[in-house]
Amino acid sequence: MTELRNVEADLHRFRARVLAVTVLVFVCFVTLALRLLYLQVVRHAELQEQAEINRTTVVPLVPTRGLILDRNGIPLATNYSAYTLEITPSLVENLERTIDELSELVDISPRDRRRFRKLMDETKGVESLPIRTRLGDAEVARFVAQRYRFSGVDIRARLFRNYPWGELGSHVVGYIGRINPAEKREQDDWSDEDQANYRGTDYIGKLGVEQSLEKHLHGITGFERVETSAGGRAVRKLASSTAKPGNNVVLSIDIKLQNLVEEMFGQRRGALVALDPNNGEILAFVSKPTFDPNMFVEGIDSESWQALNESIEKPLLNRALRGTYPPGSTYKPFMALAALETGKRSATTIINDGGSWTFGDHTFRSHGDGGLGPVDMHRSIVKSSNVYYYSLANELGVDAIHDFMKPLGFGQLTGIDIQGEVRGVLPSQEWKRRTYKRPEQKKWYAGETISLGIGQGYNTFTMLQLASATATLANNGVKHTPHLVIGTQQAGSQVTQAVAKQSSEDLRYARKNLDVVRRALAAVTQDGTSARSFIGASYLSAGKTGTAQAVTIGQKEKYDARKLEEHQRDHALYIAFAPVDAPRIALAAIVENSGFGAEHAAPMARRVFDYWLLGQYPSEEDLAAVKQGRAATPIGKPRPAAEVAWPPKGKGALHVTIQP
Repeated sequence: MTELRNVEADLHRFRARVLAVTVLVFVCFVTLALRLLYLQVVRHAELQEQAEINRTTVVPLVPTRGLILDRNGIPLATNYSAYTLEITPSLVENLERTIDELSELVDISPRDRRRFRKLMDETKGVESLPIRTRLGDAEVARFVAQRYRFSGVDIRARLFRNYPWGELGSHVVGYIGRINPAEKREQDDWSDEDQANYRGTDYIGKLGVEQSLEKHLHGITGFERVETSAGGRAVRKLASSTAKPGNNVVLSIDIKLQNLVEEMFGQRRGALVALDPNNGEILAFVSKPTFDPNMFVEGIDSESWQALNESIEKPLLNRALRGTYPPGSTYKPFMALAALETGKRSATTIINDGGSWTFGDHTFRSHGDGGLGPVDMHRSIVKSSNVYYYSLANELGVDAIHDFMKPLGFGQLTGIDIQGEVRGVLPSQEWKRRTYKRPEQKKWYAGETISLGIGQGYNTFTMLQLASATATLANNGVKHTPHLVIGTQQAGSQVTQAVAKQSSEDLRYARKNLDVVRRALAAVTQDGTSARSFIGASYLSAGKTGTAQAVTIGQKEKYDARKLEEHQRDHALYIAFAPVDAPRIALAAIVENSGFGAEHAAPMARRVFDYWLLGQYPSEEDLAAVKQGRAATPIGKPRPAAEVAWPPKGKGALHVTIQP
């Protein structure tokens, strides 16, 4: 049977299909052409850069960290080069077995293992982490010969930070440590320029000057652009930019004076701040006990950290900057000045000191049952009358006291150039309303004002604030911002570029009022509570002793140190400046829980003044007596400070210094 077909229809369908295929092919070619145009013209630069990146690698060159020097050029923080054995945990299959096998080649202690695990917890194990530092040449050779066995393990040469004097001045200098996750998140908010400058940097300043002057000390990161093979092996260096070392930082601290003060504290706790009242330069900034910052450089292990952090002695607390204490009787000269400046009392006003002062149903104690009898302002300071200042505080009122003391810096941030300063408490009615929650706590009671007059009650200040206020008093009411940094030096240069001039403020006290207080403070060292410490001094100094309660004693109880735990006993304080007519140094000191300021704090001030003004260093016998709190007048023949051996006994540079 013959099949009948519609040839015309078949031909039409065939032509339609050919046309569709032709259009499809045309569209494909046009799309391909457009894609090629887009890639080769529009994205040419971007793709060329990506191709270059695939072919090359940029390696950051971390700069050498700048040194920290004291005012005389003695290095307080240096660098040294050493080999480090490092593991990248993400590239190691069995970490514990690898460490065990490595320990057959190099000595890996339990402390090294603990520190490594702590670093792993902080970094999530994705970075190269040190398992051993400061490898010897023999250890390096043994590992290199067996390197093929250890995937993810390698040796790096890098600079380590070194604090050559160990614990000396550690709260000032601070330390560096590995950047932790929280700090990395903070760096996300930095400018692109700063982020680029910290590529490859694993360690930053964590405390003290190391932290506050980080950007000066770090330097400028360099780079090397190297061509790599398909396997990632470096073939040749294409370009490089040399890293620029960080600046040296020059401090106002005299490290020999710092060492003297730290030695005088011995095993006692406390703080001392000495500064130049004419410009605010800090000469000694002591907090005892101290700690060894070298423990933190390689990453402190958990046991050592726990021992430091949980110690009842609190060695990590910077007592000069963050410790707050009632000022005790060292507050009285400022109260006297407040009385004169506000017109509440004249210098000749007589107050009878009968040994106690009663307000309402509360009796405030003074000098035993007998008291001092009639006292004017001069005698109230020289003999440290409590009754005089109980009544004065009542006359002034809490808000007037607050308003006068605030410009002196009490309860305020001084603006010192290291981080972590605390305010303390300068009470006022507004402060109490803001601080407490319950209505009955918010109310200020008149009886609370009385103890403020003798530096007790709610008053709590830092030694830095007390020293700064003393310097202002010494400098005729001109207040300078206390500071530790006096300049920077470019790498390889001995020329110090001074930092911007620190601010100053004239509080405009009447000279006659200042003279009343200053004469009384000078008499304290001649005929008052600190006279024994300054017998035979060739200069005239001004000072005021203080004894501040660490715990409250009941109204009817008498203080008896023998009945109290050591940490409950009174603090010993002293403020001073010298020479009286043209002061060159002012200080504030506290010796915690040691008793009377005249016995424990004033003798330290005498030795500081002898060093700074006369260039004298105490004899070995005298130094031993001061440490034990049983010295007043210097014992034995003082030594010329220039002839005292440096480094001090028991301290010395741990490694060769590398100048940036």
